[in-house]
Amino acid sequence: MARSIRPDAVLIQAVIAGALSFAHLHDLAAAAGQTGWKAWAYPVSVDLLLVAAWRRLRNGGSSRLAWCWFLIALIASLGANVATAGFLDLADPPAWLRFGVAGWPALAFLGGTLLAHAPTPAGHQSPAPPTPTAGNANEPDPAAKPNPAPVAAPDVTPALPAADPAPEPAPEPLPASPSVPAALVEHARKVADAHQSRTGTPIDSDTLRARLGVPAPMADAIAAQLT
Repeated sequence: MARSIRPDAVLIQAVIAGALSFAHLHDLAAAAGQTGWKAWAYPVSVDLLLVAAWRRLRNGGSSRLAWCWFLIALIASLGANVATAGFLDLADPPAWLRFGVAGWPALAFLGGTLLAHAPTPAGHQSPAPPTPTAGNANEPDPAAKPNPAPVAAPDVTPALPAADPAPEPAPEPLPASPSVPAALVEHARKVADAHQSRTGTPIDSDTLRARLGVPAPMADAIAAQLT
């Protein structure tokens, strides 16, 4: 179903005001010696600079730069409207008017370039993707299956007669090896494979400890399982 077009008073007012301002800028440029298509290009340049500065303000850009060029374009448009109302003799325009109209293209080009290439505020930059931490590597993978514990074979060797052994000092107890989750071993294996494919040499325990962020005893235990 076709939508009905309803006249908007604000839009009509904007079109009328824009058309009048456009015509005044054209008449002023033509009076200053700009003929043909050049006289029509001046109002387009002024209005585009005005719109570019306003959009820069709306998008949160540099307010000082945007307000500066917005006021310059507004003064140029307002000055043309006032000048064509009989305050200046357009049949014999003064030299300063010819100078201003002739220098406007360079000024508008500078303003448009500065507005287009102004740096983006820090708040509008895209956030960097989160980097994986060592804490995530310690979490067990639900899909990973734990390795079954090896079953010791029964001892069938016949018992020998006991001899009188010489008393020996008791051996010092070895430090208990830390328990390593199977998921962490699988992750360490991937890290070691990637390191060897990149450098051509097996990964050592110090590099493995730095990559996984685990203590040295645990890194040694993981390295022992990787060999």
